[in-house]
Amino acid sequence: MFETGLPGSISWDVIRLMASWSRTLSNDDNVNYLLHFRMINEQQVDDISIDLFYKPHTLTLLSLTVASLMYFVFSRDNTDADNNLRVGLLLVVSFFLVVSVLAFPNGPFIRPHPAIWRMVFGLSVLYFLFLVFLIFLNWAQVKRLMYWVDPNLRYAKREADVMEYAVNCHVITWERILSHLDIFAFGHFAGWAMKAMLIRSYGLCWTISITWELTELFFMHLLPNFAECWWDQVILDILLCNGGGIWLGMTVCRFLEMRTYQWASIRDIHTTTGKLKRVVLQFTPASWTYVRWLDPKSSFQRVAGIYLFMILWQLTELNTFFLKHIFVFQASHALRWCRILLLGIITAPTVRQYYAYLTDTQCKRVGTQCWMFGAISFLEALACVKFGQDVFSKTQVRSVFLWLMCVAIITLLCLYWMVRSEQKCETNLKSSSESDDGSLIEPCGNITEHTTGERDAWTDSTKPSKRRRRPGRHIAADRDED
Repeated sequence: MFETGLPGSISWDVIRLMASWSRTLSNDDNVNYLLHFRMINEQQVDDISIDLFYKPHTLTLLSLTVASLMYFVFSRDNTDADNNLRVGLLLVVSFFLVVSVLAFPNGPFIRPHPAIWRMVFGLSVLYFLFLVFLIFLNWAQVKRLMYWVDPNLRYAKREADVMEYAVNCHVITWERILSHLDIFAFGHFAGWAMKAMLIRSYGLCWTISITWELTELFFMHLLPNFAECWWDQVILDILLCNGGGIWLGMTVCRFLEMRTYQWASIRDIHTTTGKLKRVVLQFTPASWTYVRWLDPKSSFQRVAGIYLFMILWQLTELNTFFLKHIFVFQASHALRWCRILLLGIITAPTVRQYYAYLTDTQCKRVGTQCWMFGAISFLEALACVKFGQDVFSKTQVRSVFLWLMCVAIITLLCLYWMVRSEQKCETNLKSSSESDDGSLIEPCGNITEHTTGERDAWTDSTKPSKRRRRPGRHIAADRDED
């Protein structure tokens, strides 16, 4: 065998063997990376029991698309130019959603069906492209576009011009308090319940709640409707709507964590009632992941990522009010509710993908829906700045700087408290006994699952989960989706 002059007389065969072993490790890392990224960006359906709903029907879809186009082209009256534009745009959106079903990824969820989440991603792409188009118009063109969408917007006025805020705050009566409990208060409560179910952390939810109230105080000079009486802000907003919504959302999370998810095929269910129940349960989660944003060994990158998450959340909330104030439409207008509904839906996969990016060491990039959500938030802010020069010319730089500082300080305090809580849990965990299934019961009320290759308890959502040592509810359903 030919020997080299290297120290220790290392042979070329050994060098080739080491290089081959290095390539094997590199290939394994790439495979692990692709599997982890696929889990949050292209979740697959396992154990399919009804093949009809999951087989590709591309030729059938193409035939229906062509037939429907021919029908709309040759059957309708095209003498009305305005109606032609509306129908054309509606069909563009519809067929773009068809393409979304064929081409876009499933995302992290596949309940009730992957096609639903592909269309959700398609709607976010359409909204993103619309914002790109919007920022290259001038103000006159934007107003003309809005009047074309809804002619009644010509007569819309800013709420700050017709309403007074934070007046006679010393007058506190039951009639006045009850008058504030309207449909918007219910929406506020329901919104926080949904946020809690998405974030699944008391610490982060309360931090976002408190920092948002501070955001209203610091941006009051730009948005007059942020002015509120102290009892409205503290009692109705923070304690009742925010606190009640957070409690309800976290209670639902705890309930779902305690359930045992064992899904049976719908073909194995022989009663009509059981089959109908299975159909309804198709719109519920197939499993529930215990979320742990921080642990005592969290890196600075992870802490910075959570701070960025909270800033982006505040920016998205601010966009809601700035868009309404700058483009002048009422809070009850369909444009506002459609935007809130769209962002509310795409927030679910966004939070899941961002959480995986922060906590899973094998996940090296954010998911596509998370990327799109961030782009939409910044484009909305850019549109507000461009078309709201008269509003932002009154900006008090000191207030914005103090707002950023307060958010940073409160966020760091929240993160410190969360880390200390985790340390306390781990300290008590060392003296606790093992449960019947081999997991360790945390004094915090959760079971620590043995996971490898991750920064925390991020588990494969397609596996049955059991979070506490309590008898869970067994569901007769098909475990094929998340």
